[in-house]
Amino acid sequence: MEITTEMIKELRNATGAGVLDCRKALTEAGGDYQKAVDYLREKGMATAAKRADRDASQGVVELYSHGNGRVGVMVEVNCETDFVGRSEGFRKFAHEVALQIAASAPKYVAESEIPESVLEHEKEIAIARAREEGKPENMLEKIAAGRLEKFKDEACLLRQPYIRDEGLTIEKMLHQNIGSLGENIVIRRFRRWELGERKDE
Repeated sequence: MEITTEMIKELRNATGAGVLDCRKALTEAGGDYQKAVDYLREKGMATAAKRADRDASQGVVELYSHGNGRVGVMVEVNCETDFVGRSEGFRKFAHEVALQIAASAPKYVAESEIPESVLEHEKEIAIARAREEGKPENMLEKIAAGRLEKFKDEACLLRQPYIRDEGLTIEKMLHQNIGSLGENIVIRRFRRWELGERKDE
C-alpha cells in the first residue's frame, strides 16, 4: 500500500512523532493507522502515549441541547492544566464530543467499559440471528465475532466514526488534539437524555 503525505501528516499530528518515524510506522503497519500508532507507542515515540500517564483533572463539563431541547448531553472532558482547559481548541473539541454523543447515542466511552454480561448477550443474539438466517453451523462463531465488533463500533464513543468526517474515529480525533494541545486529554464520562425515553432505556 502506498504511504501518502496526508497519512504521514495525520499520524504526525496525532502522535507528535517525526516525519521519518511516522513513515516507517505506516510502512511497518501496511498503512493501518491504529497499528502505526501502536508501533510508535511501543517504540516510545508517540507523544499521546507519553502523555497518557499524566494526570488530567482540569477541563470542562460541556452541556449541549439538540433539536429544540429534545436531546440533552452532558460530557466531562479533562486535560492537565486550567490554561488548556480554557483554550478555544480544547473547548471546541469538548463541544464536538457532545455533538457526537447527541447524534450517535453511544452507551460507553471505551470498549473496556462494556460489561462482560452485555458482550455475552450480544454474542448470543448474533449467533441466534445467524442461525435464523440459515448460516452454516461452523461459521456461527465467526459471524458472531464480526457482529460483536460492529456492536462495539456503534456502542463505544471512541470507536465511532466522527459525524463530520467518517474517515476519522473519535479516538483518532482525541489523539490529534492531544498532539496539537500538548497535554493528556481524557473523555471521562457522559450522560445523554432523550425526551420521552424511559429510565431503563
